[in-house]
Amino acid sequence: MENTDFSIISKKLSVPLQILITTHTNPDGDAIGSSLALSSYLKKKNHCVQVMIPDPYPDFLSWMPGIEEILIFSSDKERSIKSICQAELIISADYNSLSRLNEAGSLVRQSKAVKVLIDHHLNASDEFDYKISTPCISSTSELVYKFIAENGDIDLLDREIAECIYTGIITDTGSLSYSCNYVNTYLIIAELFRLGIDGEHLHRLIYDTYSESRLRLLGYSISDQLVVLHEFHTAYIILTKEDLQRFDHQIGDTEGVVNYALSIKNINLAALFMERDGIVKVSFRSKGNFSVDKLAREYFGGGGHRNAAGANCTTTLNETVLKFKQLLSFYQEKLKSVY
Repeated sequence: MENTDFSIISKKLSVPLQILITTHTNPDGDAIGSSLALSSYLKKKNHCVQVMIPDPYPDFLSWMPGIEEILIFSSDKERSIKSICQAELIISADYNSLSRLNEAGSLVRQSKAVKVLIDHHLNASDEFDYKISTPCISSTSELVYKFIAENGDIDLLDREIAECIYTGIITDTGSLSYSCNYVNTYLIIAELFRLGIDGEHLHRLIYDTYSESRLRLLGYSISDQLVVLHEFHTAYIILTKEDLQRFDHQIGDTEGVVNYALSIKNINLAALFMERDGIVKVSFRSKGNFSVDKLAREYFGGGGHRNAAGANCTTTLNETVLKFKQLLSFYQEKLKSVY
């Protein structure tokens, strides 16, 4: 399916509708930011809107405007299923396949509601009626801003919507350290500041709220669990379920840990392997032109962006790590020079 023009989606929204906004499992700042910004905007357009997520959001996002109204499928299935059944239009924000909704995905797939994708990941599925898929943009939150702007509704933006969009952009670009080589990203951020956001305050809310156990888990990850393979320009970190229990792991505690492995000089590929909930969660990061999206899709059943991707593996932790290490010989030459 070809990318849908913004105006077509706008026509679908020309009359008040019962709208459900969904985002992916283990939601991050962009998932929550884009969903809440879109929800607030659509409510101003006289739509009845509900945001639903598959499982809980990380604590460092608990301050976000409107977050207390989010339905969490895993802990409130009855109301979540009711919202899916009542929806006339379902928006999928910040994910490219309904499988990213876990158990809720099959229910959304069966829904007779019009399904709209708004996302910036690669390889968007064709299971949506309409899709706005722009992988070259920094974040889905930036895409939401663009959608509002192209609808001629800039005047409906307020400080709270701006805070949500800013959070999405900042968290999905590592505080403007990657996926942000576009002038429009900075022009949008300037507009958000004109709406009254406080960048320093938002940074403290997002990044300066570590628990002691989270900080100790980070230290342990780097000092004890970091493996560096200089010959492959690769580094990785392994966290077992016992490690997570030892440090009282909470959702969001491992956010950004993999980036420390990538920050090592001459390391061009990094991975975090984490044993949780009966699966092995893998996070990949890379520099330059080495695509971890391709790596994740072809060998681990995952995907994402060129330089940031992930996967959920049903193999054991040892099997998953061994598979990764065996692949490195194949990629050795490509990893020598990625720019």
